[in-house]
Amino acid sequence: MDRFEKIFFGISVVMLALFLCALFYASAAMHVHVQSSQEVISVKPGGNLAMAVLTTAPFNNPGVKQIGPHDYEVDIIAQAWTFYPSEIKLPAGANVEFKATSVDVTHGFLIPGTLINMMLIPGQVSITHYRFEHAGTYLLLCHEYCGRGHHTMFAKVEVQ
Repeated sequence: MDRFEKIFFGISVVMLALFLCALFYASAAMHVHVQSSQEVISVKPGGNLAMAVLTTAPFNNPGVKQIGPHDYEVDIIAQAWTFYPSEIKLPAGANVEFKATSVDVTHGFLIPGTLINMMLIPGQVSITHYRFEHAGTYLLLCHEYCGRGHHTMFAKVEVQ
């Protein structure tokens, strides 16, 4: 083996080890995980996905639901070019479980300044958890290009 080949091989092995360590750290210490399809909304053959979503709990009544003293569930539907509901009000210190889905195309679900970042695939229920420690107004943005009105797709999360 040539000297330069050995150097290149050594650098490659070190970089691979560093990448694997970074991946392990992100998943174990920072709780960063690949989104999985925990729930899927079933559509009858020839059926309409939007109607299936709107008639399936919890998306038949989207919004904020208190499920414990400091625990809330927020059910959200993404549709070109809006989130429903478009305003979410929560108390500071709330433990929130976001359940969201799309009825038309793939949308993004991002709240800057938090660890909330999901992809909403039509008919797939995406779930994430977060604790809002500080009061303030947070923007909920679509970060996946979804068509002509993509730049107008947002909602507000008000933490009081």
